[in-house]
Amino acid sequence: MEDLAIAGAPPAFVDPVHVGRPNIGDRAAFLSRVNDLLDRRWLTNNGPLVHELEQKLARYLGVRHVVAMCNGTIALEIAIRALGLKGEVILPSYTFIATAQALQWQEITPVFADIDPVTHNIDPAAVEKMITPRTTGIIGVHLWGRAAPVDELAEIARRRHLSLMFDSAHAFGATYRGRRVGAFGRAEVFSFHATKFFNCFEGGAVTTNEDDLATTMRYMRNFGFETYDKAVHVGTNGKMPEICAAMGLTNLESLEAVVDANRANHRLYAEAFAGIDGIHLLDYDPTESSNWQYVVIEVDRTFRASRDEIVAALHAEGILARKYFWPGCHNMQPFRELYPHAGLLLPNTMVVADRVIVLPTGTTLPNETVGVIADVLRVLSGA
Repeated sequence: MEDLAIAGAPPAFVDPVHVGRPNIGDRAAFLSRVNDLLDRRWLTNNGPLVHELEQKLARYLGVRHVVAMCNGTIALEIAIRALGLKGEVILPSYTFIATAQALQWQEITPVFADIDPVTHNIDPAAVEKMITPRTTGIIGVHLWGRAAPVDELAEIARRRHLSLMFDSAHAFGATYRGRRVGAFGRAEVFSFHATKFFNCFEGGAVTTNEDDLATTMRYMRNFGFETYDKAVHVGTNGKMPEICAAMGLTNLESLEAVVDANRANHRLYAEAFAGIDGIHLLDYDPTESSNWQYVVIEVDRTFRASRDEIVAALHAEGILARKYFWPGCHNMQPFRELYPHAGLLLPNTMVVADRVIVLPTGTTLPNETVGVIADVLRVLSGA
């Protein structure tokens, strides 16, 4: 124990090791695109790089339409409004707070459904139980780059006459039954934030196969303008700037290299954690594609140290492991005050939120990181 930084020893890393340190593609290719856009002096307002990015993403994801946005949260808000959602919308509490806030911001009531404790994705049986006459939609979340139960949710939405959309912020490049995430439900929303597997510095997009829906969202992201001086819809400023599209196009060319690095890191974690009782590493379905961006462990109740003690010990070493989605949206404001008893219907959410730790990965992960984390876990386990 005396070898751990939390007990006074020097930390393993002076420069912190972050969970979501950005992946950056070919710098020269990016700077070439930047020089071109500066020469054109077309910096925003639906420029040629945004058009190129939308077209390449549509081909990659296998969808008719990609509507690029300034960030994933605005993309959520625009998709929700374009779909005409109102009243109540069902979603998991175990997700990033923006999924719920995008509803509350538009005076739509988020209704939290429980998750499957194995996959951490929303449980279709729990969704069914939460439907009321005021329900207009379901937002599934593809967590950790592993697809939500798409078919089951689609069947519920069809039978109960609800709109189905997905928050796909974690799932760029992932597949469900061999099809890339992006073409499911009426729309899917992606985040291209700096910490995501595929990033545009900051950005997002909505994907859909519905022509009219795509047209509406294009109006909405640009103040409702149909032409230069003709507004035909209520709108906001959701446009992606050209500099972000340049980054996206560059990173799109490096996807396989990032996947390879993430997969290799996950394999190192699996080998290093073998034999550490009470620590369970979430795996990925070998029959599906994944971005391998999230290294997720669950700390069993039998482990000698608590989840929070592990996080504190890793932070002391300069490894900034994260308690993702803790304590659940329903336990954050304003939802904790608005729906104080929501947790009674979320037993699996509560258990998973108290057990999960997300660990660093990516193309810049220092070589010794995995070994240090495994050593810390072994010491804390008393082995």
